[in-house]
Amino acid sequence: MPASSRLTNRVRLGLVACLCTWGPGALGQLEFEPCELQGTTGYARAPAQCATFSVPENAAEPDGRQIELFVARIKSLSPAPQPDAFTVINGGPGASSVSLYVDLARALSGVLPERDIVVVDQRGTGRSNPMICPELEEASQAYSEELITAATQACLAQLPGDPRFYSTSQAVADLESLRVELGYESLNIYGVSYGTRVALHYLRNYPQRVRSLVIDGVVPPDLALGVNVAQNAQAALDSILARCSAATHCGEVFQDLATSIASLRTQLSDQTIPVQLPHPLTGTTTVMEFGYQHLAISLRLLSYAPETTALIPLVINETNIGNYTPAASMALRFIDQLQGSMSFGMHNAVVCTEDLPFIDEASIDWERLGRTYLGADQVRALITICDNWPAAAMDDDFKQPVESDVPALVLSGENDPITPPAYGARVAQHLRNSIHVVAPGQGHGVIARGCIPRLVARFVSDPDPETLDAACAEMLTDYPFFVDLLGPAP
Repeated sequence: MPASSRLTNRVRLGLVACLCTWGPGALGQLEFEPCELQGTTGYARAPAQCATFSVPENAAEPDGRQIELFVARIKSLSPAPQPDAFTVINGGPGASSVSLYVDLARALSGVLPERDIVVVDQRGTGRSNPMICPELEEASQAYSEELITAATQACLAQLPGDPRFYSTSQAVADLESLRVELGYESLNIYGVSYGTRVALHYLRNYPQRVRSLVIDGVVPPDLALGVNVAQNAQAALDSILARCSAATHCGEVFQDLATSIASLRTQLSDQTIPVQLPHPLTGTTTVMEFGYQHLAISLRLLSYAPETTALIPLVINETNIGNYTPAASMALRFIDQLQGSMSFGMHNAVVCTEDLPFIDEASIDWERLGRTYLGADQVRALITICDNWPAAAMDDDFKQPVESDVPALVLSGENDPITPPAYGARVAQHLRNSIHVVAPGQGHGVIARGCIPRLVARFVSDPDPETLDAACAEMLTDYPFFVDLLGPAP
């Protein structure tokens, strides 16, 4: 998900695929062995074949330091699979693509009757020389330039690789090297969030090697992420509160929620409230010093999916009347999931190369940014981090729109709080052989929603946007708002 700060990069969930297992095998020079993959939360599992693939950390020094990329292959159910494989690219930047596959295994099962699924953890993520930064993760979430500077420098001092070689351009070259090694004629690519940036750049560099493209929650290549993160989040929250106000039961029970948020911001920005609660994953009783930033984290990430968006008015109201437990428990879970699944060193290598240098700090409307519920501290933290972070390599045409005739399915959630449908439309206008499907009532990343898995399977099997009937997506909708802790009104 493309987010640009320490408060905003988070979450997913998932299920497993088939229960079959396979013996060892080889593709190219890679020796695959049976393995079990884990999803983002650690609960979901999926069988696969796994291998490691060596690439030079610095492509300009092919005989120099090598890094190992973790590769998973899920064999097709067909005895004679198609010569093109399907691959998955996760967002963040900094999240594991292999873990995302496990989360989406059921939604992607329609691909396996005809072709293999091959997934690689992008360099710096998952099990591919992860660029983890515990110093930044543990830094106070109340912005301090001195604290963020010290944490950034400590992070750089302990990274297992040179951050100058962990950009999207280098990751795209890795993916092509892997395709060549495994002998697939071409790839069918699914990318979500920041993963759409990777997928589009691969398409730009290797157009003849992309058979079909599915991009979900789209990040336009020419867009610099940063200030717009808080602005998009605010627009999404305003829309949620407006929908609550217009809904019969929600509007009657919860009134003037925007004023409640403003009041909580004043109350909790300069103090914290100790909240005793069971840890959402371990059950161990813990005490959280709950502050406004925790409420902001909860609101931001609850807005990513319709079933959690339905909780937002209730969470605001409960916090406003002094019941901090719902928001604190959610914030604790979100933070734990992020710290366990994100490689913030890789995140910074990407954002400090591909985003922040293209933001004119002099043109930032700091007053407007400060009025968003996420505030301006996220952008200030990003600027501080990138002031201390070395720039990575980036292709000269990286920030240009991608022009292509390759068949493309563009997916957007109507209520996406980070990559709104306008972003998908912006990219689709340059993909001349594409269809843009906007999923009603949905948030960020829609591939597992309703009939979308069937649409993706059909499109990958027969990548023709003109004949793809996407009418079933119109049946999707949002969820009714919770009016109390028991759920929606009857």
